[in-house]
Amino acid sequence: MAISPAEFHILVSLSDADRHGYGIMQQVETDSDGVIRLGPGTLYGAIKRLLASGLIKETTEGVDPKLDDSRRRYYRLTASGRKAVVEESERLAGLVRLARTKRLIAKEAPARSRS
Repeated sequence: MAISPAEFHILVSLSDADRHGYGIMQQVETDSDGVIRLGPGTLYGAIKRLLASGLIKETTEGVDPKLDDSRRRYYRLTASGRKAVVEESERLAGLVRLARTKRLIAKEAPARSRS
């Protein structure tokens, strides 16, 4: 199953915690050091496709209504979603290895500072 770059970033953002839409947007921006910024249209269009394909699901577990807005929808990675994001990560890692053998990128990427 092919997933778009936006869908990949959403799945990665959900790999370690359930998040609501705005939380996903913030996590993707943080994970990419501000390079990737998902707009609402891109985010919610991708979420709709991920829900329809069973890669994520809505959840209410662990959401304390006293601490959160009841209108927020939280999303969780499904087993199929975890499998898809792992497979896509492995595919991308293979492309990076290929680019390194072709000397298109450095052997080791410089460490990025996380400010």
